[in-house]
Amino acid sequence: MLWGASVVVVVAAVLILALVAKIGTYVDPFHAKVAAAGYVVKTAQVNRVALSYVEGPDNGPPLVLLHAQHLDWFSYSRVMPALAQSFHVYVVDYPGHGATRTPSDYPMTANQIGADLGDFIKRIGQPVFISGNSSGGLLATWLAANRPRVTRAVLLEDPPLFSAEYPRIKKTIADKSFATSYKAALQALQSTDDFLLYWIDATSQFFTRNVGPGTARLLSGAIKVYRFVHPGAPVEIGLLNNDTVRLLLRGLDQYDPRFGAAFHDGSWHHGFDHAAALAKISCPTLLMQANTSTLPDGTLDGAMSEVDAARAMGLLQHGQFVKVDATHVVNLDKPDDFVRILESFFAER
Repeated sequence: MLWGASVVVVVAAVLILALVAKIGTYVDPFHAKVAAAGYVVKTAQVNRVALSYVEGPDNGPPLVLLHAQHLDWFSYSRVMPALAQSFHVYVVDYPGHGATRTPSDYPMTANQIGADLGDFIKRIGQPVFISGNSSGGLLATWLAANRPRVTRAVLLEDPPLFSAEYPRIKKTIADKSFATSYKAALQALQSTDDFLLYWIDATSQFFTRNVGPGTARLLSGAIKVYRFVHPGAPVEIGLLNNDTVRLLLRGLDQYDPRFGAAFHDGSWHHGFDHAAALAKISCPTLLMQANTSTLPDGTLDGAMSEVDAARAMGLLQHGQFVKVDATHVVNLDKPDDFVRILESFFAER
């Protein structure tokens, strides 16, 4: 019996070491593909913001990409190589995300972030195409409405138009995550390491229901292993098969919860009305809507309802609409479709 127990211990130790090795050696294959396409990570001091961005080769008109909330520039990695063939691509970590750094008193509002992004785009030296996903789509809306001289045309990739405004945001699935950000910000848990583990613990029931008991604890352990092997690097857990979930964890590892907190309490939208902004946009605009649904209790499970999308289209002066059978981050879920739609739309501008 003792011999049998020893074998079990040895086998368990070998399995653990193999798992640690797998976690520690994982490298997303798109890092190499993005580098081969000629992208370079850069930083620009814009007003009070140390803005991190990735710039591709000058192969065409400038295109600025603004990722979804909770993600970072690398979430566009599946489409960046293809886009670099026809555009001069800039993928920006806007404030609250990625390697971008802001002062502790920086206002997490659309007006402040939009103004700083507008000043960054001015440096490019000519009007740009802009594509933004989710909260990035709201910032793209702000830029098109308030910085028309630097905006050539805009693609709004499943933005939460109207649904993200307070108090309606309270009836969305997304607000559960924003509420976690709000609690973290109140507790001053603003270190990137702490917030990711805090977020996983706060959403442990989701992992239990959808993956299995103990998943959150195992995931936290994997993150600690990855950080030990790759100190200072954004977390990338190769054991997760879903690209969106894996890159979500990477983004949350660098995320400033003040950003989500401002969505939860409504302060992000102070001075930024979606309807008024949409009506001001004079450049060509493509509104892309992903899959959406409404739960029996009326909670919106998606960025926009069909009514929201129709209302937005009614406000746009030069709007086009496309519905895509994809999850919220279309560029990750259906990268080929995203590139095809984007290139077709901007090619006509």
